[in-house]
Amino acid sequence: MATTRNRRTSRSAPNGELADLRARLVDAETALGAIRAGDVDALVVQGKHGARVFTLEGADQPYRVLMETMNEGALTLTSDKQILYANRRFAGMVHYPLEQVIGGSFRRFLSHDDRGTLKQLLRQAKKSGAKFQAQLHARDGSQMPVQISVRPLAVRGDDGATVGMVVTDMTESRRTEEALQGLSHRLVQAQEAERGRVALELHDHITQLLCGVVLRSQALVNTLSTHDGPSQREAGKLSEMLGNTVEEVERISRHLRPSALDHLGLAAVLRSTGKEFTDRTGIAIKLGPVRLQARLPADTELTLYRIFQEALSNVERHAHAHQLTVLLRREGTSVVLSIHDDGIGFDTGQRPNAKRRKRGLGLLSMRERARHVGGTLDVTSTRSTGTRIVVRVPLPGRNNA
Repeated sequence: MATTRNRRTSRSAPNGELADLRARLVDAETALGAIRAGDVDALVVQGKHGARVFTLEGADQPYRVLMETMNEGALTLTSDKQILYANRRFAGMVHYPLEQVIGGSFRRFLSHDDRGTLKQLLRQAKKSGAKFQAQLHARDGSQMPVQISVRPLAVRGDDGATVGMVVTDMTESRRTEEALQGLSHRLVQAQEAERGRVALELHDHITQLLCGVVLRSQALVNTLSTHDGPSQREAGKLSEMLGNTVEEVERISRHLRPSALDHLGLAAVLRSTGKEFTDRTGIAIKLGPVRLQARLPADTELTLYRIFQEALSNVERHAHAHQLTVLLRREGTSVVLSIHDDGIGFDTGQRPNAKRRKRGLGLLSMRERARHVGGTLDVTSTRSTGTRIVVRVPLPGRNNA
């Protein structure tokens, strides 16, 4: 236990006051040296509510060696967010000497918004741990993205130490995440370019060749006389199959890159794609009134169309739905696409099996596409109400939608 000596001096004697101050300074330096050496297990601190005892359990030398060798900042906070203990790694993160960190408020290293988040998490941390990401403000004005993990500490007596905190530098992690997002964006762009090339090849070459074969087969049917009944019927069936093949190739070409998207806009393509989907699957699509006053940016239209395609694919394979409701509208400075099916739904928190894993990859692809244009994608699903997908993309200017 570190204590301070109680000296009686005459306040009327300047020499006595000076001697008393010198003695207190010696005591403080001795106590501080003992704390740093790990020789102290508790401190008595005078506060506004009187003297309080702060125990330094675990502050022995092995514990301190562990804390000082961590690559993360480690702290102990009192209930009023005062820093009772901090390792040198955290002091280096905020560019302060360690002695200027210990005893100060942790709030000074956070923005106003992050302070509010910390206040809420400290309430939660009394029962269970919590974590959040914030910007750590250093002495030189720089900021560091960090993840702050808060855990309750076992308290004995009235030592005021309520939570332990680990502060992890997320700078490299953010750089890696940004690099992966950039790579993902380039892959999507390459995929779209390849889809466009294949669609053009199908439309300009394969479809034309097939149309030529259809015409020749129809000519063959016409040359056969009625006396060649079986041959004529077979030739007719062949011509019909070739016609169906032409239609399927055209459908695949439109699926890869709908030219109508460039010429007519998103609303028209949603209607045509929805009608084609209903004709093929029997699942009705109710497209609400489109509340847009102008064309959307090309990237936004393509993104929303691809998400719509993926949603239809998921419904066809997994939902067992009878109807979909699709809404496209503007809300404030964003455009919103909502897709709601009345299918069996799924548990978003359940561990995935092989079937759910495929659906999960589809949802991941949709989220990545929304992120590429600065948007968000939310999915809610229950067994009783089906699945709802809401995509929200910000618009670049006031007059774009």
